[in-house]
Amino acid sequence: MTTSPLTALDPQRVQRRSVFLLSASQLLSGIGNGATLSIGSLLAVELSGSEAWAGSITTVLTLAAALAALPLARLAEARGRRVGLVTGLGAAMIGALLFIVAVVAQSFPILILGAAFLGLGTAANLQARFAAVDLAEPEHRGRSLSTVVWAITIGAVAGPNLIQPGAVVGQALGLPAIAGPFVFSAAGLLLASVLLFLGLRPDPLLLARRLASGPNGTGGTGGLPVRGTVRSGLRAVRASPRALLALAAVVAAHGVMVAVMSMTPLHLQQLVGGSHASHHGGASENTDALVVIGLTISLHIAGMFALSPLWGWLTDKAGRLQTIAMGHGLLLLAVFIAGFGQNEPTLVTAGLILLGLGWSAATIAGSTLLAESVSPDDRVTVQGVSDTLMGGAGALGGASSGLLLAWIGYQGLNMASSLVAAAVLALTLAMALRRSSSVSSS
Repeated sequence: MTTSPLTALDPQRVQRRSVFLLSASQLLSGIGNGATLSIGSLLAVELSGSEAWAGSITTVLTLAAALAALPLARLAEARGRRVGLVTGLGAAMIGALLFIVAVVAQSFPILILGAAFLGLGTAANLQARFAAVDLAEPEHRGRSLSTVVWAITIGAVAGPNLIQPGAVVGQALGLPAIAGPFVFSAAGLLLASVLLFLGLRPDPLLLARRLASGPNGTGGTGGLPVRGTVRSGLRAVRASPRALLALAAVVAAHGVMVAVMSMTPLHLQQLVGGSHASHHGGASENTDALVVIGLTISLHIAGMFALSPLWGWLTDKAGRLQTIAMGHGLLLLAVFIAGFGQNEPTLVTAGLILLGLGWSAATIAGSTLLAESVSPDDRVTVQGVSDTLMGGAGALGGASSGLLLAWIGYQGLNMASSLVAAAVLALTLAMALRRSSSVSSS
């Protein structure tokens, strides 16, 4: 008797190895995201010459992530998670290099192009969380997904605080000081790409398909991948009320988070920089504002990722719906604190921390619920559609936030965002109550 390569593999050993590699790549690639979020809006204003373009980097980045999500999902369907993730991270490395070129050339169009390439890395990072559950056991899906989400914490929190070390590196390389952080970003993205390209073998998605199709690896999901579309993905979601709620939860949380977060650096620059401008030769030269902005965004990103294991544990133990409700409840609390405390940097920072925590809880629980609420044949396509809509919501939030800031101020922006979070919270509580009543009656 002979043992086939398929039966010789231990799926849970492959799962543990995959989660470790995905986590390591998230850590490295997080540096790029952190630097972009903290100074992207400031660069946009500087290179364009107008505050009207403050939200353009976040808008382009999230829109590119939305447009790339389904193509990367199709690539994963056809070639596996490894190829899809490496493609997205490699494109993001090019984006980080383009940011450096934009600063050197003082070119706003090149900056926008760099943001578009970085968006592909965002799409890849979002899909990494789904790769973590390809081989996960049902009772550990939340834990596996949250572990990969958590791993981005160190890199993402470090990114905004690399402004001053980046200035030293930039000057050593003969670059403008503000271009320095993106040297770290490009290096981190290169290392993340190489790590996954060399290490993510066997591919978790392809192995899961082979295991699902039987020892011979033929038929069912082990055959040729389905060429999913947005329409087919939405059709699969509409067939399951739980999947529909899960999709609404992650999309709304992302839209609210991006809308408030993307305008906070500009608000803080005006709030902190304006009060010190006369002592520092103008707001553009005020390092106090940059320090406050870097700290606030760092703590916000820490809120997004640092407690991910807690939300994963609650998703598995307390329930998917309950954790989604916690997430959107935190989002509501966040926008009220940041909005009504708009004149106090400390309260704005506290609101941004809670904003990150709410996003994390809603995204982890919603993504877990979505992955298990559709059939295996539809799962990768639905995940791509989810990321597409998340990116679209983020792009809409980033684009509209600048207009809302100009029209109704920072407090008004937060209050408008509260309506979205409140609607999803109400829907989640209604479904949880119906399920509770159904269980009680049976």
